[in-house]
Amino acid sequence: MGDLVIKAEGISKKYCRTIKHTMLYGATDLSKSFLGINQNTNHLRNGEFWAVDNLSFELKRGECLGVIGPNGSGKSTLLKMINGIFMPDRGKIEINGRVGALIEIGAGFHPMLTGRENVYVNGSILGLSKKEIDRKFDDILDFAEIGEFIDAPVKHYSSGMHVRLGFAIAAQMEPDVMLIDEVLAVGDIGFRDKCFNAMARILKNAAVIFVSHAMPLVARISSRVCVMNHGNAVYQGRDVPKGIHNYYSNFEVATGIIAGNGRAVIHNIDFESKGEKGIEQLNYLDDLTVHLDLTVDPEVKYPSVAIGFISQELQTVALCYSLFDKIRIHNAGEHMNLALKLPEVCLSPGAYMLLVHITDERRVEVFAEHYAVKKLKIIGDFVTSAPVQLAGNWYINKTMLHKTGDL
Repeated sequence: MGDLVIKAEGISKKYCRTIKHTMLYGATDLSKSFLGINQNTNHLRNGEFWAVDNLSFELKRGECLGVIGPNGSGKSTLLKMINGIFMPDRGKIEINGRVGALIEIGAGFHPMLTGRENVYVNGSILGLSKKEIDRKFDDILDFAEIGEFIDAPVKHYSSGMHVRLGFAIAAQMEPDVMLIDEVLAVGDIGFRDKCFNAMARILKNAAVIFVSHAMPLVARISSRVCVMNHGNAVYQGRDVPKGIHNYYSNFEVATGIIAGNGRAVIHNIDFESKGEKGIEQLNYLDDLTVHLDLTVDPEVKYPSVAIGFISQELQTVALCYSLFDKIRIHNAGEHMNLALKLPEVCLSPGAYMLLVHITDERRVEVFAEHYAVKKLKIIGDFVTSAPVQLAGNWYINKTMLHKTGDL
């Protein structure tokens, strides 16, 4: 296989939807296997479905495959087949080297044993000798950051401590293949950074398969991406931002969350571009005007208004405050029609939602807060992992470069 570490060809895995069918088919399959009768695994029996269906990929040392998709799309089943927990019903998997896996919180840990004892048990399961574990133990303990709890039974560990210890063991075993599921989501920011630094070190001599719903993390470390849905790979490739964009297309985020003490009321919100109102999409770098029709309590003489955009990760990616722009909005106690013009909107192509905050000048009392109340789609001929794509002028030796074409 050379530098090729994993080769999966047409792998498929099927499950039953009910316990009744699981037990029935399990007994039937065991009997046929015992009698040496060939089994036809290419078709689905009543009550079965393909959790993973006809998936193929190759992975070399130094590559990280980000596996993403909605819940129930087959991501964890794929990892368990690669780890040897499940055998594929169709296809084959070739692995060149040792596999390290962190695919379930506390997997391989005995709750009654101490952390120290579990290091030796889990390390042995992962293929480390006692001498190797002895030599690496201090590094494992230092990485896990659990201190004196190393001699406490792991049944008393938090989920974060389980992950710390599990990843510390897996990271020290120097695997040829590293499998990581969503378990890193329970770690704090400092520990996640440490894990990604460890993964960068592991990637020098290994291949990593990383399953996550956190797209910024996938974009950070993945060199390739596989988007799964209903057991099928709907996108595979090295264009990670394009894969992430495909992943987002599977979801429809609910809009219309309204809060605040009611001293301000937003009656209508509208988008305008190039003289056209009521738009729902905008070209990258086009101007945008946001119109607000609102009423504010007459006792509030100078309200402060903030308008911003939320990404599909539900993160605020851009804000414009009237206060920061040194704009003082005078309230006469009547209907107000505010307009905010945003020149050359540089949000990356994708789907966004509007947020509006109306507060007092000190930004202490919230009169109205409309979160994800209106959708706006940004159109462009490119995809990027960053929510904002800055448009800049590029120079070499003070000579401005000429554009080859519009984005």
